[in-house]
Amino acid sequence: MLTVPAYFDDAQRQATKNAARIAGLDVLRLVNEPTAASLAYGLGASKEGRILVYDLGGGTFDVSILRVTDGIFRVLSTHGDTQLGGDDLDRLLMEWMLQAIRELTGAALGSDPMVQSTLRRSAEGLKKRLSEANEAELLIDHGGEKELLLQISRDEFESMIAPLIAKTVKSVRAALQDAELEAGQIDDVVLVGGSTRIPLVRTELETLFGSPPHCALDPDLAIAMGAATQASVLAGEQDDLLLMDVVPLSLGIETLGGAFSKLIMRNSTVPCSETEEFTTRVDDQTGIDLNVYQGERELVADCRKIGQLKLTGIPPMKGGLPRVAVTFSVDADAILRVSARELRSGQTASAEILPTLGLDENEVQKIIVESIDKAGEDFQAREALELRNKARALIQGTDQVLASGGDEALAPEQAYAVKK
Repeated sequence: MLTVPAYFDDAQRQATKNAARIAGLDVLRLVNEPTAASLAYGLGASKEGRILVYDLGGGTFDVSILRVTDGIFRVLSTHGDTQLGGDDLDRLLMEWMLQAIRELTGAALGSDPMVQSTLRRSAEGLKKRLSEANEAELLIDHGGEKELLLQISRDEFESMIAPLIAKTVKSVRAALQDAELEAGQIDDVVLVGGSTRIPLVRTELETLFGSPPHCALDPDLAIAMGAATQASVLAGEQDDLLLMDVVPLSLGIETLGGAFSKLIMRNSTVPCSETEEFTTRVDDQTGIDLNVYQGERELVADCRKIGQLKLTGIPPMKGGLPRVAVTFSVDADAILRVSARELRSGQTASAEILPTLGLDENEVQKIIVESIDKAGEDFQAREALELRNKARALIQGTDQVLASGGDEALAPEQAYAVKK
């Protein structure tokens, strides 16, 4: 049983499973970390309601909203940032320390790896102390006659990290919007990750939701405890819980002209499967390349290609006659499998999508933001593309009719429709 950030894409999940296999582990299932955390708090055992899990880990931030009913944990939405975490808060403290040392001694220490490592540990220690006290001190031996004493207050630290915490709150609001909920409809807010001990985090969440977050368990241990709970379910030792996670980004294929045809929509509950029929536009086409994409935009140029599948052996037919059923299946680990079948000939092809590269920095967040900001522009481009495709198909069909039977092949009303 392995846990992953809820906002890991298909490539990152596959990389996690592959790393586990290389280490000799038999992975029964991947569980999203926020879902595991909610299990650890036991919120589903004694009550029903809506849970928001705020997970600020070392390297990533996730927020998920779940509905719990009779022991069934259903994820309603997920959001986050795979490039934002507690390490970024430590980095701001490191920059503050380097600046203070430079002002007091004139020394520029930023390029020394040993200094960087030492300051990173010191920054983490300062962060922890400032979560419990209003002030913290740090003594630094810089090789001089006496040690340097650096002092920082909690107010200074919270002012420093406020923009990053504001980004997490923005993700929380986006998750609420995706789940079609208001803040007042959330019954419990669960904290996960060591950086959620920072008072500013708890204050911001209490301000948003009107009540303090649920923090009865050690936030560093909640995910591991939840994973153990789910492992007991899979082992048959517990049968009163059921997890239902979601797909973080929409999945689909490229169609004529570069349009993105989505088969599985973002926030669909996994496991899930969708099938749609497609056809060809070229006569005597015996093979089809299915390019698989992930994203939220309307054109593949604005989405990310994660794999491809080739269907061959299709008998030669006129354009538009082949019937190709494409099936997307996402398993409980959110791993995608794609299959295609030409219904007239029975030819089939299938593949498990195994992308080799993860998303670029901030790309997941950028995908969601751009899908909203450019929605109108995208739909206009998609509509223009579809109109061009229809016009080309109409012209192609007309040419075929004229070539086979001439003008007499068209009835008067059909001729009028073509001209119009």
